[in-house]
Amino acid sequence: MTAAPPLASADRCLPNGGLPAAASLPSPSAVGGHIAARGLCIELGRGADRFEALHDVSFEVEPGEFVCLLGPSGCGKSTLLGALAGHVDPSRGALSVDGAPVAGSGPERGLVFQHHTLFPWLRVVDNVAYGLRMRGVARAERRERASRLLEQVGLREFARHYPAQLSGGMQQRVEIARVLINEPRVLLMDEPFGALDALTRLHMQELLVRLWSARRPTVVFVTHDIDEALFLADRILVLGPRPGRLVDVLPVPAPRPRTADWLTDPRFGRLKRHCLALLRHEERQEPLERLSPIGLPEVSPPSWRFAS
Repeated sequence: MTAAPPLASADRCLPNGGLPAAASLPSPSAVGGHIAARGLCIELGRGADRFEALHDVSFEVEPGEFVCLLGPSGCGKSTLLGALAGHVDPSRGALSVDGAPVAGSGPERGLVFQHHTLFPWLRVVDNVAYGLRMRGVARAERRERASRLLEQVGLREFARHYPAQLSGGMQQRVEIARVLINEPRVLLMDEPFGALDALTRLHMQELLVRLWSARRPTVVFVTHDIDEALFLADRILVLGPRPGRLVDVLPVPAPRPRTADWLTDPRFGRLKRHCLALLRHEERQEPLERLSPIGLPEVSPPSWRFAS
């Protein structure tokens, strides 16, 4: 058996201000990515435990647009993302992508979770290439395409590492590459950088914007971080607490490409104050347990109590 490569100590600095170049990324073959929700209501649970998670939500997302879902914990952001992914069925209303009702999962919609879902027994290159393997693409071709994508996220030299040998930020870069290799029309992201430290998170946000700019899939990005939403999004859909409902839609006026200067722009401050006011006004109820985009409560480690 070939010896495993050494453990990667941290995210390494990349050229161009810490970001890999994206100009050589191929354009996605798929086109489209228009999303429409009409009077969307979602109920979860059974019997006496059944509750309404989303109430009468209507919106549209244009092809290639970057939209953030912003709201307090428990407001139904991940439930809405799960419905877009095809893992959660609407109770009432309609949800479509490019005019076709969402019915189950599909390769045209890629989903990135808060915590990576990489296969620990596969090397990085094979994790990235897994979707192509399931589509019957020959091994040489899928590894070549995976290697190109790893180069774009700054990880080509770690292609033969295992996920456990990477830092958290590197694992998320692999996760994003694994989704992008399928060239989805719609990229769904559930707080993918929430578990990272502040500096790594900023680098990941910048990398995501560069990858999106090169490929232009439609992105729906869940966050409860106002600064993150204002840095990433073309528009912000603000959800109120349960049952989640759309309380405002905010265009973000900053031109692209965005830099750190936007964070100190007076318009940034005004929009942030407006978002805070919306969330403080709306947040009047205790949040529900956080759901993942597949509709199941997230499992937390048990809390231990010791006798004194």
